[in-house]
Amino acid sequence: MGDPMALPLSKAPNPLLALEPPLPLHSIEAAHVRPAIDELLRRARAAIDAIVEHGPRTYAGTLAALDDAVEPLTRAMTVVEHLESVATSEALRRAYDDVLPEVTELQSSIPLHAGLYAALREAAASEAGLSATQRRHLRKTLADFRRHGAELPTEDKQRLAALDVELSRVTNRYAQNVLDGTNAFELVIEDEAELAGLPASAREAALASARAKGKPGFRFTLAAPSYTAAMSHLDHAGHREQLWRAFNTRACSEPYDNRPLVARILELRREKARLLGFRDFADLVLEDRMAKTGATARAFIDDLRERSQAAFVAENEALFAFRREVEGPEAQPLRPWDVAYWAEKQRRARFDFDEEALRPYFALPRVLDGLFELVRRLYGVRTELAEELPAWHPSVRAYRMYDEDGALLGAFYVDVYPRETKRDGAWMNGLVTAVPGPSGPGDPQGWSPHVALVCGNLTEPVGDAPALLTHREVETLFHEFGHLMHHMLSRVEVRSLGGTNVAWDFVELPSQIMENWCWERECLDLFARHHETGEPIPEVLFEPLRRARTYRAANMMMRQLGFATVDLELHVELDPAAEPDVMARAREVLERHAAAPLPDDYGMIAGFGHLFAHPVGYAAAYYSYKWAEVLDADAFTRFRREGFFSREAGRSFREEILARGDSRDPMELYVGFMGREPSVGPLLERSGLG
Repeated sequence: MGDPMALPLSKAPNPLLALEPPLPLHSIEAAHVRPAIDELLRRARAAIDAIVEHGPRTYAGTLAALDDAVEPLTRAMTVVEHLESVATSEALRRAYDDVLPEVTELQSSIPLHAGLYAALREAAASEAGLSATQRRHLRKTLADFRRHGAELPTEDKQRLAALDVELSRVTNRYAQNVLDGTNAFELVIEDEAELAGLPASAREAALASARAKGKPGFRFTLAAPSYTAAMSHLDHAGHREQLWRAFNTRACSEPYDNRPLVARILELRREKARLLGFRDFADLVLEDRMAKTGATARAFIDDLRERSQAAFVAENEALFAFRREVEGPEAQPLRPWDVAYWAEKQRRARFDFDEEALRPYFALPRVLDGLFELVRRLYGVRTELAEELPAWHPSVRAYRMYDEDGALLGAFYVDVYPRETKRDGAWMNGLVTAVPGPSGPGDPQGWSPHVALVCGNLTEPVGDAPALLTHREVETLFHEFGHLMHHMLSRVEVRSLGGTNVAWDFVELPSQIMENWCWERECLDLFARHHETGEPIPEVLFEPLRRARTYRAANMMMRQLGFATVDLELHVELDPAAEPDVMARAREVLERHAAAPLPDDYGMIAGFGHLFAHPVGYAAAYYSYKWAEVLDADAFTRFRREGFFSREAGRSFREEILARGDSRDPMELYVGFMGREPSVGPLLERSGLG
């Protein structure tokens, strides 16, 4: 993206002021940010003042007008935040950091605006003529205003606004430190003999990475494909230890030290919750989610831990016993950097399963084609490459999605390779949410188009071969595509209730249910073909894959429960003022859920963006992943019963879940699809823990 801050802007219109599909994502520069956001802030404030001073006290004149007032600003900031996360530069980072406090201040001021709150309450006095979705929108907004300080005295409102601004600033700095700390590390190995055990695909990728940097030998980084391959296969324990320690102490030292930021974020969240009348931050954020309270979330997590504990201990004893079988009775106890390595060896021995042997069958272009075919069969949608849509990097691909009647649903982008200018992890982001024409859902003009994206950090292509993925990477892609379908198939008349704008302990259902198809032969045969011969996965590889699905399932369960537990303990039980060593508290909690003792400098939470890279994010709500697993395992039983490509089940899931957003209570939506409330049994059965 370069550094255009020093360059004069052209006379062309500022693209951030005209963000209608197709979005001009290729032409947005850092120098556009400040003038555009200043103008959009001015327009939003003027529109809010007009609502208060002149707007009729109706739904259209208040709440609908408010949504329209802030949408251009929200859309522009979403696009800038996206570009800063996938194509960052010093100039773009400075521009984003510069405007973030003012945007946060405006967003925080809306529920604190006494005149606006009064106008909404007047509009709520009569719900005559409103649709059920509009009534829900009005009621939820009033509750949200109260939860965000609308009824606080003036002095407390001022303090709350200041807290929100500081939270946005500190969490943004946290996210930047994680990216910079990740990029600051590399391990270059010049002696090829020290790569023993590493698969050929990982060797080739490490060699290509070194050459790209003009370095001899083989280069390893903390990006997921490089790091995971080394930790699972590299025989050299010293190199594994170096990588593991680097990954788990990311952003734990200057100049990217997140440790004081974690403590400050917790302090700010605690003060915000108390100011708003809540016992703790968990009760604040969960009030409008399925769990409702931190205590309910904790009870759910504790129950799963109790069900998994015995199997967890047995799995770890069996892994150490396996190491002793291989190395003899003098084998050393497992250290954290040994666990993935020995688990991979044990899995191969027990199931005759080598995940690397599956790579040739998971060429990225075919995997995408398989995804597109799956959603065509389930939901009746058609996907086409849209090469003319510009993106932010040459490796990004754009697509359009059409409904079965030919109507355009929208466009989306796929960006799946690691870059130093891109944050780690995988995610979906909705840039534009469709709304109906002026006359409502039945308007003959139809719906405006959605725009969304899927990002990841998957294995890159080497040489002339396509990118060859692991099965776990295929799951990741399916997962994020599930989020994408939630966005692209949304048909909610109120923008702020559409797509993935649902309770965060419900939002993972559409994504996690997609992973189930990655384990079914009928679905794999759509796309899992050898990239050279075109042959499907042979039974000799497929059966071990299926058998290995529940391998160390209790450890996988406990890993997620550990993240959920540390999240809840830090946001419910910890008082940062009385217990300043947050890292030690987190380490103690996570060690109870770990397969091996953790070193004293273990600092995973300094790089835990889910909890600390956003003012709210998954904070006090990481349990949502496990709750959504309960939902997805249970919901998939209907597809298992009616057929993996059942159009009837697919139609029902689309209409009852994907299309509805937050237009109804999530439990009502789930019951609408399944005919009953969820059961934990299918999850335990799928995990081999039933």
